[in-house]
Amino acid sequence: MELGLKGKRAVVLASSRGLGYACALGLAREGCDLVITSRSQDHVDAAAARIREETGARVVAVAADVSSEEGVRLPVQRCIEEFGGVDIAVHNAGGPPPGNFGAVKSEQWYKAFDQNLMSFVWLVQAVRPSMETNGWGRIIAITAISIKQPIPTLVLSNAMRTAVLGTVRTLVKEVTPKGINVNVVAPGRISTERIEELDQATAARTGKSIEQVRKESLATIPAGRLGDPQEFANMVVFLASEAASYVNGAVVQVDGGMLDALQ
Repeated sequence: MELGLKGKRAVVLASSRGLGYACALGLAREGCDLVITSRSQDHVDAAAARIREETGARVVAVAADVSSEEGVRLPVQRCIEEFGGVDIAVHNAGGPPPGNFGAVKSEQWYKAFDQNLMSFVWLVQAVRPSMETNGWGRIIAITAISIKQPIPTLVLSNAMRTAVLGTVRTLVKEVTPKGINVNVVAPGRISTERIEELDQATAARTGKSIEQVRKESLATIPAGRLGDPQEFANMVVFLASEAASYVNGAVVQVDGGMLDALQ
């Protein structure tokens, strides 16, 4: 399938590792020019070097914290300066810490609000003018399956990821007539450091061994295994492409059949 991504200009937030890195690598393989970010300049430089070596793509590495407006706008501005505009924006941000409602402090709510919801708002605000000028754009938000089925002990993620979905649903009506598609991709249990951290937290909370926690979690996945980050990235790349021109406002879960919700 011809995806029509060669020469497109993409910004992928929080992309030195995990799902963000996999998405950046997938876009680079299709010929996109990239701006990638991490809070650590060393980490993002190393990630950019790996992508360049494998794909030959043009990659700009930017140290930026997506929990601040400046940290989101900076990579977008660099993409405009280096490549002349932005065609694709992939929103990604580290998940907030686990915890039940009663255990989460007010300052954690505020931090999760900036990191997981406002970072999406700031990204859209930053890329929208370039996309509207071009009459073409793709905005993709990486959330979690908690937007369809809340996950126990992840109240912050449940709340903020769902708020991103509500924002997307509203935004679609405004930007679709201007050639911009906005979609959400919801990962289940993909093999990343985030899953390792959550499993360790579950083990600590329940007193179970990490092996038992992993065994029980795999039992909930019909595919019988964790997903590979590149399997997830394949969906993001498709939604960023010309081939997905009539997909707008969708929520696509990539979870190996784990989710039970009907919608």
